[in-house]
Amino acid sequence: MRVEIWSDIACPWCYVGKARFEKGLAGFAHRDQVEVVHRSFELDPNRAKGDTEAVVDMLALKYGRTRDEALAMEENVASNARAEGLGYRTEGRDHGSTFDIHRLLHLARARGRQGELLDLAYRANFAEERSVFDSEVLLRLAVEAGLDETEARAVLADESAYADEVRADEREAAELGATGVPFFVFDRRYGLSGGQPAELFTQALEQAWQGRDDTPADPAASRSADTAPACDRDGSCEVPQH
Repeated sequence: MRVEIWSDIACPWCYVGKARFEKGLAGFAHRDQVEVVHRSFELDPNRAKGDTEAVVDMLALKYGRTRDEALAMEENVASNARAEGLGYRTEGRDHGSTFDIHRLLHLARARGRQGELLDLAYRANFAEERSVFDSEVLLRLAVEAGLDETEARAVLADESAYADEVRADEREAAELGATGVPFFVFDRRYGLSGGQPAELFTQALEQAWQGRDDTPADPAASRSADTAPACDRDGSCEVPQH
């Protein structure tokens, strides 16, 4: 059974949602028979490469808040991340184009190292003092993930490399009705949006497993009605208040 996850490295709920999904998968009896594929979704596809800004400043401008209010928004997300055992820095992070990251993730998938690179990129972006919008940082992450340095450098230097694959993922997300991420599709039968609780992911896996011999359902039509925090195409991220 295959689970496809559309996400963006700039999305905090994708970071949290991945951890919750993995906990849900750990509670699924047939977890060893599940293939997980990560697909591309840019929250800010029109942002130029090299155009970066501080996350807190970006949030303050986008939502019309003071810097202190934007920082409080970040702290709310951080509390959710930390509850999942994830590191999260509320200041000192950048926001920028994630196109190069997605292209490298496609290379990593082709080389069987996609999960490793995604974990490293999430950790660098949300928990460490490393900007994933810097090509040299991306290259070092690729090597840490087990990719060949020369091959990874060539992909970063050629903006057409894996570009078609990124765009194809994004078109498919639109066809499936995804307007935000994370977006999970279980065996092309059921869709689930947002950083849901781990137990809901386990239930979705069980439902998809039990129905795997049936006629595939429409993932867009069968999306869960359960709401969960997510990030939309305009970059807006729902932040639960405590």
